[in-house]
Amino acid sequence: MNIFEIIMLSVGLAMDAFSVSVCKGLSMKRIDRKGAFMTALFFGFFQAGMPVIGYLLGSRFMDKIESIDHWIAFVLLAFIGGKMIFEALTEKDDEEAGEYRLNYWELTVLAVATSIDALAVGLVFAASGTSIIFPVTMIGTITFALSLAGVFIGHRFGGKFGNKAEIAGGVILILIGTKLLLEGVGLL
Repeated sequence: MNIFEIIMLSVGLAMDAFSVSVCKGLSMKRIDRKGAFMTALFFGFFQAGMPVIGYLLGSRFMDKIESIDHWIAFVLLAFIGGKMIFEALTEKDDEEAGEYRLNYWELTVLAVATSIDALAVGLVFAASGTSIIFPVTMIGTITFALSLAGVFIGHRFGGKFGNKAEIAGGVILILIGTKLLLEGVGLL
């Protein structure tokens, strides 16, 4: 993967966290800078940590999956992207617009839930032989930045970007999966 693909993958993965951050911003009558920072920190940390776990799991089984790794990458990224698009088009907004309270347990649950997709991406990195240091750093940093922005956007403009951001993230993941598949079968 080149730097552009890693950045686009990072942005795609960050869209779930961005959407949830927008919802967090919606629940703030006044902007809570500590709450915004902690939301972004949790999302960035978990989004960076999950690919490492996936990579370690994938590295152990690499010799068994090397001949089909491009198909695995395509199926995982297409599934994740499709799931993101489906959820964006079908789910209702669960977040109530009440008073915001910083709840670390809730942030942990949300961060884990929004970073499950990144676990599969770690498997993709292992399958493609991609070094994970730079991608994981980019995933965490971009997720942090977009989550922080999401809280402020949610507070300022409301929820009009939430579903659109998740759809864009899903499309990006599907396109990257398709590119990896085409490279794996020798068409690119």
